[in-house]
Amino acid sequence: MTLKARITEDMKTAMKAKDTARLGAIRLLLAAIKQKEVDERADMDDAAIIAVIDKQMKQRRDSVSQYEAAGRQDLADKEKAEMDVFAAYLPQPLTDAEIDALIHDAIAATAAAGMGDMGKVMGVLRPQLAGRADMGAVSARIKSALAGR
Repeated sequence: MTLKARITEDMKTAMKAKDTARLGAIRLLLAAIKQKEVDERADMDDAAIIAVIDKQMKQRRDSVSQYEAAGRQDLADKEKAEMDVFAAYLPQPLTDAEIDALIHDAIAATAAAGMGDMGKVMGVLRPQLAGRADMGAVSARIKSALAGR
């Protein structure tokens, strides 16, 4: 079963269970996927859907921090609930050790010699880490690894 089919089935299950919070989050996710398909005029594979989910998660993280800074815990809690629903569709996150090993391998594969080669390293890592790690944190780790070169 494709990821999109699984999300659609979960939407139907949420409808039957009258789980309005989960249903709303799944509908938001399906709308984002549909919008991306319309924009690109093509059906999306699981990897592209994971990229959309990852983008939605990042938007929610940003919203949560802004809502909490503004003292709107009710809205922050709603965003966190949506993130919990979205997280169910992402692959298992990598551990710090696994991320460090992939960064080390990517630096060796690209023969990166300094900060100027960061784009090469990110290009190698992005497909491997999509949906499995926070790319902002990975970027910081790459910078610290390349700073020592």
